[in-house]
Amino acid sequence: MATYALVHGAWHGGWAWDPVRVELEARGHRVLAPDLPCEDVDAGVEEYAAVVRDALGGVEDAIVVGHSLGGLTIPLVPARRLVFLCAYVPEPGRALVERGADAWSPGFAESALRDELGRSYWPDLDAAARDLQYPPEAAGLAAKLRRQARRPAQDSSPLAALPDVERTFVVCASDYAVPPEFQRRMAREELGVEPVELETGHSPMLTLPRELAAILDTLS
Repeated sequence: MATYALVHGAWHGGWAWDPVRVELEARGHRVLAPDLPCEDVDAGVEEYAAVVRDALGGVEDAIVVGHSLGGLTIPLVPARRLVFLCAYVPEPGRALVERGADAWSPGFAESALRDELGRSYWPDLDAAARDLQYPPEAAGLAAKLRRQARRPAQDSSPLAALPDVERTFVVCASDYAVPPEFQRRMAREELGVEPVELETGHSPMLTLPRELAAILDTLS
């Protein structure tokens, strides 16, 4: 049995991992999927990581999985393996917003707005479900999306270097949010690993939960 900490991306909550949690628990694993304080404008990746560490309760040999923006948080959590799921790999000392234009898919989240605190959100839930590539049966989950503050993307990474632990990158080959070729480049050039590929979009935990859980299970 392994302990998995599943770290959600922007706008989401631990609920996004429910289908994967069911699959992993059926395989005998312990699974944690905390809600990050994404609506808190004062919270950055260090605060996000503190939430994950608290959820783990002192466990330091977990498999920690980060989806999308969650990739910036997971290297700050003690782990025996980090799994980047169509996720951004943090560049030590640099901010995500400093990444080049090839890090973003043109047109993604064009209908999202910002509130008076600068937090992004989707007023059109159908557009959110399309952009995030939810399967039709899960489109209603867009109603659970929260507002996402800017700080995690704007702050420079507090890392001096990526931790020296086992690493895996899962590329989503039809991703509309994070360009798949950029994902592959992060895996090879920044993590030094050959990526695993899933033929799906940006929300594999909803579209292919069984296949994703099977990949994660092999890492235990």
